[in-house]
Parts: sequence; structure tokens; C-alpha cells
Amino acid sequence: MASSATPGPVQKTEEEWRAILSPEQFYILRQKGTERAGTGEYNKFSEEGVYTCVGCGTPLYKSTTKFNSGCGWPAFFDGLPGAINRTTDSDGRRVEITCAACGGHLGHVFKGEGFKTPTDERHCVNSVSLKFTPGDSDPPQ
Repeated sequence: MASSATPGPVQKTEEEWRAILSPEQFYILRQKGTERAGTGEYNKFSEEGVYTCVGCGTPLYKSTTKFNSGCGWPAFFDGLPGAINRTTDSDGRRVEITCAACGGHLGHVFKGEGFKTPTDERHCVNSVSLKFTPGDSDPPQ
């Protein structure tokens, strides 16, 4: 179930990450933090486009996979192929999701909650981990 959590092709030192990320972005992406529920910019956001990793720009989610779960964070039922790694937390209770390119912490994925989505999954993602690009929901190649 868990795939490798080894960062992909985008690797930076802690100092390099601190130079390009805000303190909140660094806390969430690099230190596996969590923004407070209901406070994120993309929680109730519903425009057409693509959500990318704020750390490295890798396309992660199409807006067509976003849904209102009521959980207080942006929720998606599926990521773009190969964009997201899954790793079971050390307590075995949750599955962490990270950007496959840079290893940045996105949030957690939950399965079997009964949402009427094609995958029966909820990717619960910190808004701070994302950057939205409006327009066609097909990511650039």
C-alpha cells in the first residue's frame, strides 16, 4: 500500500527550502505540519484549473477531482498519475501523502468513508501545500 517516500528529482537543503518557502509553507511541507481546519485558501474554492505543489511546481490534482467533504481542508478523490507518494504513518492509522517530486508533505488520504466518489478516497490536503493555476484542468506536459 505504501510507496516510497524518498524525495524525487527536486532535492534542496533545509536552508534552500527556507529561502523559497514562507515559514508556514516550510512548517507544513518540510516538517509535516497541519494548517488549522477551515482556514485554508482552497477549502471552499471551486474554480477550474490545476493544483500544483507550492514547493516545486509539480502538478498534483485536477480541479475536476476536488469535492466538498466538509472536513475543513481541500479534498480530492484522486491525484494525477505518479504525482503523489503514499506512506503509512508510524502508528499505522493514517496514510501520509507527499509530492513525489520533492517529498513535500501534502496531508493524508482516507479510504472507505462512504463519499460518493469514483475512488471512495479523500485526499485531505493542506491549502498551504498547494498553488492553484486557473484554466483548463489538463496539466502542462
